[in-house]
Amino acid sequence: MTERVMNALTGRFAFLLRLFGTLLAAVLLVYLLSQQGWGEIIAAIQHIPIWRLLLAMGLMMISRFAVAGRWHVLLRSAGVWIAVSETLRVTFAGLFSTNFLPTTVGGDVVRLAGVIQLKFDMAICAASLIVDRLLGMAGMAMVVPFGLPSFLESSASSSTLIYEPSYLLASSLAAPLRKWGKPMWEKGTQMLHRIIAALAIWRKHPRSLLIAFVFSWINMLCLFSVVSLILNGMGENIPFWLIGGLFSIVYFVTLLPFSINGYGIQEVSMTFIFSTVGGASLQSGLTMALIFRTLMMIASLPGAAFVPELLAGAKNRPGTQE
Repeated sequence: MTERVMNALTGRFAFLLRLFGTLLAAVLLVYLLSQQGWGEIIAAIQHIPIWRLLLAMGLMMISRFAVAGRWHVLLRSAGVWIAVSETLRVTFAGLFSTNFLPTTVGGDVVRLAGVIQLKFDMAICAASLIVDRLLGMAGMAMVVPFGLPSFLESSASSSTLIYEPSYLLASSLAAPLRKWGKPMWEKGTQMLHRIIAALAIWRKHPRSLLIAFVFSWINMLCLFSVVSLILNGMGENIPFWLIGGLFSIVYFVTLLPFSINGYGIQEVSMTFIFSTVGGASLQSGLTMALIFRTLMMIASLPGAAFVPELLAGAKNRPGTQE
């Protein structure tokens, strides 16, 4: 009983921390918008050739299909004989949930509910989601070295960074992090054990892991290219390798449990990192972050046709509500 109460309190605190982080990031984003002005942002968007935006939208869609392809390979190699069409349906439902439904029921839970409704093994499907996320993190970790030196050099050499919105966000979250550091460490240790256990299924299928990893790289290259197309369209010439490195840092920042679905934090961190470290103007960084989020949301819209049924199944699962 005591353990159940502690888990409930921990879950409640995690939700409040995410809510606080989302609200704080939203305030900082509004501040950035007020400083730049909507007129300047709209002018910057209009300066981008339409073919760049269309190509960026196409690449974003390819990245979404690559995400579905990665998970499909993992499911099939584990003996889950799901059709490609069903994998796409469930994946896009999860993407839609992540981008449009700021609830405690995340996209992965919606995906899990979807495959469970298709009568597949829950344990294997849950493990596939863990490995799917792990492969995505591993791919991004491989390109962090391309951006980390510039990030650290910029942080060390500029004394004005303490006034940047992202640093204000980090400072505001420091106190609760110190207080709850031990519980978070314990959760992280538990997650590590789960990942190791999940990988046991796919150790016998190295070829499938490799194919899934290729899909992960397709997704990453598409996302990097989207950022490159937008920035170059505004006259910001940042090397592609640096864009990949900086984007990977943004990716890991948004994985921190400080917001609901990364709302606000993704935009603020992208604006700050690409302007301060990448050398783009603050206006270009903010415009790029807003366009990128918009393209992600548009690309997930097909999931709107499937999410009601899957979300209902997710909410009916024990332990998915706060």
